[in-house]
Amino acid sequence: MLWLRSQGVHFVPNYAVQSVVVGGKRKFFGRMPLEVSGGGAGLVQSLTDTAVKKGIEIFYETRAVSLVYDGERVLGVNAKTRGKPVEFRARSVVLACGGFEANPEWRTRYLGPGWELAKVRGTRFNMGDGLKMALDIGACPHGNWSGRHSASWERNAPDVGHPDMPHYSYRRHSFPLSLMINADGKRFVDEGAEFFNYTYAKYGAELLKQPEQFAWQVFDAKVKPFILKNYDGKMLTRVTANTLEELAEKMEGVDAEGFLKTVREFNAAVRTDIPFDPTIKDGRCTVGIEPRKSNWANPLDTPPFEAYNTTCGITFTFGGLRINPESGQVLDVNLGPIPGLYTAGEMVGGLFYFNYPAGAGLVSGTVFGRIAGNGAADNAAS
Repeated sequence: MLWLRSQGVHFVPNYAVQSVVVGGKRKFFGRMPLEVSGGGAGLVQSLTDTAVKKGIEIFYETRAVSLVYDGERVLGVNAKTRGKPVEFRARSVVLACGGFEANPEWRTRYLGPGWELAKVRGTRFNMGDGLKMALDIGACPHGNWSGRHSASWERNAPDVGHPDMPHYSYRRHSFPLSLMINADGKRFVDEGAEFFNYTYAKYGAELLKQPEQFAWQVFDAKVKPFILKNYDGKMLTRVTANTLEELAEKMEGVDAEGFLKTVREFNAAVRTDIPFDPTIKDGRCTVGIEPRKSNWANPLDTPPFEAYNTTCGITFTFGGLRINPESGQVLDVNLGPIPGLYTAGEMVGGLFYFNYPAGAGLVSGTVFGRIAGNGAADNAAS
């Protein structure tokens, strides 16, 4: 963090996502009290500004196609600039091209059937090109190639992200305070198993398993003050009602009778003798129903009621390349170093398996980015 600050990056308290006001005091939860000013976009902008000040040339509208490789070492990249081929020669190449989350064919191949239909939270350009370039010259694949970060996402969001639209406009991370209801009117996960930042990246996959690949997050007025601010924007599919029966009819695609039965059983199962506290794992749970809700269980009984339509949004994929963690240098299938080739960010395999804690992607990107940068510089200097 000190090094990032020296490169123009600023940190601020994480008010928007990891805190709530209780009893007139703001309380942080989930062990992520700080964030980069402006989030991921702010991090990229700050580091880009510093790179430009240091005279680093950036080529836009330029897509890498393959590595320049003589059978022994990497000597640069072949690319296309505005459709015309160009070759960049270099003593060191750092691949930082992200995963393959925007490639529906690869998603189906590695993640499984149905994943070609997931919405992409980020850029449409992360097609796995960097991984393919490295694998084509013998780099060693590594990590959880069937794993991915996927979250609860606005059902009617665009199919891919756009740089002009803040990604938080479509995220729906207040699900621990809700009942998540599928098309059959049933719950299907323990919404309160943990703070959202420890479950949100795997619950997107649970959404994709549901009939028609959607669910509604249902809240009542008791928890409204604790719902994240991005639930108040224009980019959402929301219905409201003063009765549960009315809400059931408004929740498009949901079996109304199934929903009302689920709510009756849930309300009767809540341990109301345990105090509700959204800033800790309060142990306010349900008894005698499946799935259980482990924390923050509140009877759904106080109008007005609100429901938000969600689906699966994929963020990035976990499969990557095997590296020397001291230098970021890519290893081949014999676990020997590939001279001149380094990697960072989501292309580093072996960091995440099956799940993901919030914020770790930006952390790993900067940590391994700095390691790979230093390794590539040392190689070029020698």
